[in-house]
Amino acid sequence: MIGGIVGLLALVWIYQSAVKANVNNVNNVNNVIMWVMICAAAFLASQVIMIGAANYMVEGMRADVSEGYERDITSIGDRKNMGGFQGGKGTFLSVFFELFPPIAGFLLLAFIRTKFILKEALSTTNLFSGLGDMFASIKESFKNPDQK
Repeated sequence: MIGGIVGLLALVWIYQSAVKANVNNVNNVNNVIMWVMICAAAFLASQVIMIGAANYMVEGMRADVSEGYERDITSIGDRKNMGGFQGGKGTFLSVFFELFPPIAGFLLLAFIRTKFILKEALSTTNLFSGLGDMFASIKESFKNPDQK
């Protein structure tokens, strides 16, 4: 769910950046849409890879994993099968493994946007430029046309 929201916002950001960078050579929208589709595919591919990596790490951290190991939903109260995901450390790890894939995908899209769409040098300012403008335009879109 979080990854979907981050992905949609990132694709809106890519679209607005491509329009502002004027990537259309012949006054059509094809190049902008092409970049949005490339970035959507890159984001989804990064999600598949990063979620798989996060699952692999979580399973590696679980305690008492044997050859016949199967997850048992009814053993939630059994501390031995929780694998150390309790308390402050467990909360931090759970939040990290939930946010790790969307953040990695967002950073990948920021790299693609900066290097290939805007053709700018890599810097923190260039990577995240335009985010404020995107949120401002989203806020404007909710206003009544009579209020504008």
